[in-house]
Amino acid sequence: MKPASLDLISAQETSSRLGISRASLYAYVSRGLIRSFASPHDPRQRLYALDDVEALVKRRTQFRRPTAAAATALDWGLPVLETALTQIKDGHLLYRGVDAVDLAETAPLEDAACLLIGDIAADAFALPSPPISPLAGPALGSQGFVSQAIHLLSEQASENRQHPNREIATILRLMAAAGSGADPGIMPLHRHLASSWNVSAEAADAIRRALVLCADHELSASAFAVRVAASTGASLRNAVIAGLAALSGPLHGGATDHMRAFLEECDDRGGRAPSQSKAFPSFHHPLYPEGDPRGATLVKDLPLRAIDAAILRESEHAGEGPTVDAGLVMMERAYDLPRGAAFALFAIGRTAGWLAHAVEQRQQATLIRPRARYVVAQDKAFP
Repeated sequence: MKPASLDLISAQETSSRLGISRASLYAYVSRGLIRSFASPHDPRQRLYALDDVEALVKRRTQFRRPTAAAATALDWGLPVLETALTQIKDGHLLYRGVDAVDLAETAPLEDAACLLIGDIAADAFALPSPPISPLAGPALGSQGFVSQAIHLLSEQASENRQHPNREIATILRLMAAAGSGADPGIMPLHRHLASSWNVSAEAADAIRRALVLCADHELSASAFAVRVAASTGASLRNAVIAGLAALSGPLHGGATDHMRAFLEECDDRGGRAPSQSKAFPSFHHPLYPEGDPRGATLVKDLPLRAIDAAILRESEHAGEGPTVDAGLVMMERAYDLPRGAAFALFAIGRTAGWLAHAVEQRQQATLIRPRARYVVAQDKAFP
């Protein structure tokens, strides 16, 4: 279904703007570069998303101007480094060629971590880690979780380079402990979290699925921060701390806090959803024109609250779907997980990907150090 605010143009105009043939246009559509919709006036005619066409024109111009391309590469722009970890292709999220949605059907986070990291022993998570210091309790929500996780990761600053598999397992367990307030031991992390949060077996399986779906997302802001830190030779723990700091921002993992506040505001209004879908946060992702598969998987078969179900219906009517942020918060509410558990799940799951990015960056043995283009500052009044 076409989003209500999307402008559409004909095949002739699309081909003309791009300077391509009809055959090339159809190839662009099949590769997911341009969205195509049936005409409301003639079902035999296809119309094309103007936003996608203009983005392709802009990208083509950037390729012809290397300086301009470099200047915009860091803002949803051109690829800036190579990775064998994760690919977003044709609306699918792939971990080393394996569809993340399919993997999440049965696999625990530990299996996703082994898949992403690659060079790790199968029994890495069967061995115990050093005991974790007693905690006062779980720390949830973006700021609380980040503070507790950094504290745990910083307790032992040196890296266990003689036993890298144990170090990887220890880091994941420290992250889970930040969200649960207890030492996971060698228990699978989703079961440990479910037990600590005292939730049902159904919720435990949803937690497992969420952790796997959050494991990686190509070169997200936090993964890039991890790779920059790792490229300097920083320890795995400090690289993960860099990822945590980036994840905490409201434009990244901290968007779960915004989504929760929105839903709780709807609760306060007596369960009335806004009539305008564009008021909904976390219902569009630039990398998934047809909808975020992670969010769709997370909300599937959930025992949703009435207001959450109503918002999903409104978003579907507008041609939008829930992102992973919305899915995590709706899952938190559906199973009465502790308030703020959505961010903890995001961070714990994403740690598997951060570790994989750090290991891959170390193997590339290059320092990430881009150059800045100096511009003359405008006159400003400083206090």
